Amino acid sequence: MADSPMLKFVARDQSYPEKRAPALRAEDFQEISNRFPVEKAEDQAGRCSQCGVPYCSVHCPLHNHIPDWLRLTAEGRLREAYELSNSTSTMPEICGRICPQDRLCEGNCVIEFSGHGAVTIGSVEKFITDTAWENGWVEPLHVGAPRGQSVGIIGAGPAGLTAAEYLRAGGYDVHIYDRHDRAGGLLTYGIPGFKLEKPVVMRRVQRLKDGGIVFHEGFEVGRDATLEDLRTRHDALLIATGVYKPREIKAPGVGAPGVVEALDYLITSNRKSFGDAVPAFEDGSLNAEGKNVVVIGGGDTAMDCVRTAIRQGAASVKCLYRRDKANMPGSQNEVKNAEEEGVDFVWLSAPEAFDGTEKVSGVRAAKMRLGQPDASGRRAPEPDPGSEFRLDADLVIKALGYDAEDLPHMFGADDLSVTRWGTLRVDHKSMQTNIEGVFAAGDIVRGASLVVWAIRDGRDVADHMHKFLKTKARAKLLEAA
Repeated sequence: MADSPMLKFVARDQSYPEKRAPALRAEDFQEISNRFPVEKAEDQAGRCSQCGVPYCSVHCPLHNHIPDWLRLTAEGRLREAYELSNSTSTMPEICGRICPQDRLCEGNCVIEFSGHGAVTIGSVEKFITDTAWENGWVEPLHVGAPRGQSVGIIGAGPAGLTAAEYLRAGGYDVHIYDRHDRAGGLLTYGIPGFKLEKPVVMRRVQRLKDGGIVFHEGFEVGRDATLEDLRTRHDALLIATGVYKPREIKAPGVGAPGVVEALDYLITSNRKSFGDAVPAFEDGSLNAEGKNVVVIGGGDTAMDCVRTAIRQGAASVKCLYRRDKANMPGSQNEVKNAEEEGVDFVWLSAPEAFDGTEKVSGVRAAKMRLGQPDASGRRAPEPDPGSEFRLDADLVIKALGYDAEDLPHMFGADDLSVTRWGTLRVDHKSMQTNIEGVFAAGDIVRGASLVVWAIRDGRDVADHMHKFLKTKARAKLLEAA
């Protein structure tokens, strides 16, 4: 019997794709890592232990068949590996790039527990799907037999796009409404190119457009149509808007010019990368070039902002975070990348006031210490008396996370039920809101979460909407009879 290509984790060291040198990658918005060559991808996939209980799959929100497509990759059966990966995910190459694998699949890899270092799952996932695109293995969207029913989806982010793909494959007419001029939501405008190059997103969107999904871009529900207007146009609706309301800082001077929202800053940078004319960038208000930049926050959005500022040529970039490094909510890999690129982290620090009236000139802050654990189990930060200090700042970026917008007011639907956090209230057995035929999925239900969870929700809600639409069609037939 031929020697198995698997279970090589003892003989082979863990290896990730080579990263470009920090000084080089800080000069552009291209992805920072080179892709695995074929031999290296097969070699790393062969480290998988093929364990009986694959914790990597269990801890993946999509329950991807990870050990199986790793084995196929190790055997050189790349097309089959892609097809298996694609069977559970609508965007495997995107998840391979931006998922926090250190907290999900790789963080729960059995050989990681054994001390041999996890299989580099995300890098292999990215490799096999990029290879599929290059070789023409990614097939056009297969559209099912027409059902004569129409679905409207509000929001062209990962949840909306995923639901649209499954529903279109089921034979429904699908229309997507999004307020931006390009589809993709935060994949397009919220995540910088050095983590997710925009052609990777645009080719996914184009595949859906080629499959007959109709995109209404630059369309604001509430301005161009109310929710009720869309209900009359479609047999079912899905709200998948995400959460976009930035959390605020309550401190003197926070309204000074130059204290800006993270999403405004990132959208401006991404638009510039697309080649758009962006006045806020050209006039310098959302451009870090030559400035002392302070970013407040410790999540992945904060990491996106500090690393964007480095690439824009900031004079200095500091990240102010109220907890320590071990308690950061963002990916530790992103922190490491930011440190390599020259970002200075000011741990256990929180802003108290912002200097400047005509324009921000500095941040007054205080050192923090970690007290007893709060309700979430994390040690709560508390001020350390007498530890005040000041940082020079020409640009301050607030990256404290996002809450739900007031959708009932925005959509002209006062009867749309929300939770006390402003997220949409749904029946979790059907993913339907309190309004019949109106479903919701993704961050607008969960609160700010991961892209992979949005994809999972999009997949699940498509199934629930399909059941609802079949029942509706059956009732219509009985009524006509």
